[in-house]
Amino acid sequence: MKREILITSDGSTTINLPDLNEQYHSKNGSINESYHVFINSGLKLVAAEEVSILEIGFGTGLNCFITYLEAKRNINYVGVEAYPVTAEEVENMNFISVLKAEKESALFDKMHAVSWEEKHQISDRFSLTKRKQFFEDIEDKDAFNLIYFDAFGARVQPQLWTVEIFRKMFDALKENGILVTYSAKGSVRRAMQEVGLTVERLPGPPGKREMLRATKITTKTNE
Repeated sequence: MKREILITSDGSTTINLPDLNEQYHSKNGSINESYHVFINSGLKLVAAEEVSILEIGFGTGLNCFITYLEAKRNINYVGVEAYPVTAEEVENMNFISVLKAEKESALFDKMHAVSWEEKHQISDRFSLTKRKQFFEDIEDKDAFNLIYFDAFGARVQPQLWTVEIFRKMFDALKENGILVTYSAKGSVRRAMQEVGLTVERLPGPPGKREMLRATKITTKTNE
């Protein structure tokens, strides 16, 4: 399948799959989307001093890198990706220059260079485990404070947005854990609700009216 580098509206790059009319990040701004959906609507709401994050769709590493840049506490980051991007594609991403993060360029390279299936200490406060894994094979239980659900859209890969997948996400979250995604499809919201997640519609990133945030709340409080 053809793959090409695309410049998005905020000047940052993404990988475009023209045969599917699908991109790894929003055409309306890769970096803007990452900040809006995953940092501002997700990471900033987690109160834990040490945060465990699961990313569904590690892709170009953009969400991982921005999380590192924005985190002021210990982060344990797990990125799941069935089909890793190539080294050439990583080299063609311009995130470092757009983010003005030249001092951290070696760290971004390290995130992509470290081996899969092993936990690596990227910095004093940031560990990274990359897992080459299909999403349906995830079996984590009560492990994560936060899930970045950044799979390809339901239009092109509906099997990634099902009740079965979100049941795995529910199981993987700790109590009061949060899942954030750029998607706002009604079928996605209903699948999340069916597995027991409490779902909110939020204003979306540039180019999208809404996005979804879901929380795992299983403890009943006495009124």
